[in-house]
Amino acid sequence: MSGELAGQTAVVTGSSSGIGEGTALRFAEEGANVVTNSRSQERAETTAELIREAGGSAIAIEADTSNRADVQTLVDGAVEEFGSLDIMVNNAGTSVIKPAVEMTEEEWRRVIDVNLTGVFFGCQAAAQQMIQQNDGGQIINIGSAYGFSGAQGRGPYCASKGGVHNLTRCLAVEFAEHDIHVNALAPGFIKTQIDEQTRGDEESEDFDTWPYYGYTDQHIHNRTPLDRFGTIEEMNNCMVFLAKGDHYMTGETMRADGGFTAFGWGSKGT
Repeated sequence: MSGELAGQTAVVTGSSSGIGEGTALRFAEEGANVVTNSRSQERAETTAELIREAGGSAIAIEADTSNRADVQTLVDGAVEEFGSLDIMVNNAGTSVIKPAVEMTEEEWRRVIDVNLTGVFFGCQAAAQQMIQQNDGGQIINIGSAYGFSGAQGRGPYCASKGGVHNLTRCLAVEFAEHDIHVNALAPGFIKTQIDEQTRGDEESEDFDTWPYYGYTDQHIHNRTPLDRFGTIEEMNNCMVFLAKGDHYMTGETMRADGGFTAFGWGSKGT
């Protein structure tokens, strides 16, 4: 297939839903060979099959990105099937929403292991392969608007995403001598399955209390200058821009949040 990523090979972790799925499908439309991923082979294969049905090239690999050996399997599978690894998207993530004083050690570690340690493993494995190829490459990490701000009940998530942003800077400096660009995308509130899982309930008796651990559409409209949720397609456009690599950018986190983190006043309404 022709397109802006024609002939390149991309691994997209956590690509069975949401931003990851959208990225995998769009990269394939742009001509990339894509390795889809989930902790479920069936879910990863569903995305890969959508790509193949549309005339694209894809394979699916089951892997838990918090496990270093599993991440290596993703990279090795890409090289074995397509001959190289040119783009690595570290998208897999998870969250726990709970007051900090009630958070268990297991819950804390799981979020950090997936959202931060897993991103490091992805960057490390990809860089090793790209250095061996001696042809540069693009590593894209998925951060969050919450990596720049705090939110009640989201301690491990905010901490992990802030870590992703600074890890991106560190590795960009370290890998630059190999012409490997490392950048991040920090989405704001996007309509995805995770959004549905983490939002609140306007009918809850806690809706008007502080702290309220969920959020509603009205909360997002009040906090977002563009006055709406973002879309998967908008995130796809950002991802293609970063993946192309013709931007002289490395160590940057692109904020695609509708102005959420720029809004110092905090709310347009009550």
